[in-house]
Amino acid sequence: MKVLHIEAGRHLYGGAQQVVYLTQALQQKGIENVLVCPPNSEMIAAVDKQVVVEPVKMAGDLDVMQCLRLRRAIAHHRPDCVHIHSRRGVDTWGLLAAKSLNVPVILSRRVDNTEPRWWSKLKYPAYDKVIAISEGIRQVLLSQGVASEQVKLVHSAVDTQRFAPSSAERQWLLDEFELPQNALVVANFAQLIERKGQDVIMRAAKQLIAEHPNLRVLLFGRGPKQQQYQARIDELGLQKIVQLVGFRQDVARILPAVDIVAHPASMEGLGVALLQSSASGVPVVGFAAGGIPEAVAHNETGLLAPVGNQVQFIQDLNRLLQDPILREQMGRKGRAKMCSEFAIEVMAEGNLSVYRSVLTELGRAPLTSQSQKV
Repeated sequence: MKVLHIEAGRHLYGGAQQVVYLTQALQQKGIENVLVCPPNSEMIAAVDKQVVVEPVKMAGDLDVMQCLRLRRAIAHHRPDCVHIHSRRGVDTWGLLAAKSLNVPVILSRRVDNTEPRWWSKLKYPAYDKVIAISEGIRQVLLSQGVASEQVKLVHSAVDTQRFAPSSAERQWLLDEFELPQNALVVANFAQLIERKGQDVIMRAAKQLIAEHPNLRVLLFGRGPKQQQYQARIDELGLQKIVQLVGFRQDVARILPAVDIVAHPASMEGLGVALLQSSASGVPVVGFAAGGIPEAVAHNETGLLAPVGNQVQFIQDLNRLLQDPILREQMGRKGRAKMCSEFAIEVMAEGNLSVYRSVLTELGRAPLTSQSQKV
């Protein structure tokens, strides 16, 4: 079987990282993979050398010529199916390109926001299958009129070898971010936008610092709210408590060294950072938004408050700050959950099952690239 993947992401996180995981795992199963991505994408250097890379310009929803560029790539590589992994116009132009060549096409949906109902009923039935990376996202699609048989659930994955518990980096973390030796470190890994909830974390820190004077908060990420959040830190007098530390490439080194990951997002498809946190043995405190309850088991691998309930969030965070034994227990259970339910092998097999079901339903046994006619 040959699968052509289309991903518009340029940076190696989120959906782009999932595509790298998927293609590498599929290669090990004997599946041929072609990756179509922007010429400057970090995925090009990250994928297995056996994955064929086809750089294609992708300029967003209004880039009509993208359809022709994607069509040429599909026609050239002649895959058994096309798997579209992102939006930004790719989900429309890639769909049209594949359909014009009569190639089965599958879409991965990674966000839990709603779309106009008329658009959903027009767009999604055109795909042979839609893969939702969480049950939360699947329910959003069903609520918008997409048929249940059209949507398959395949969770995103975490690299459980790269993200793993370790105490070796604790002193490095304290030195790197100039934290006191007895610091209780709460971290957040997310884009600096309102729905990710960093302001909620800052308000929690303001309330909890009297009881926990050794509390320190590290906010990792970039985004349009950066200046506003820095002003908020100054306004709350948290300059010595909360740091905006920007985007880091060494998250796998940082995560096992923190005590708690806080993620009070009001919307979330699944939350790859939460998978990484649990794989690293770190408990999570957050809101039960979107697919988060699938990644974080309440009272087992973390604590989840109802969406928007900041009082409960602060109480949950305080509970974990007070109880190192509970943190260790939840971290251990989180690690076990990731290894059994969210490993790369599990995700790859789930996607492969969808490919096979699509080809079977269409009566198309996978052919060799030499004999396939598109």
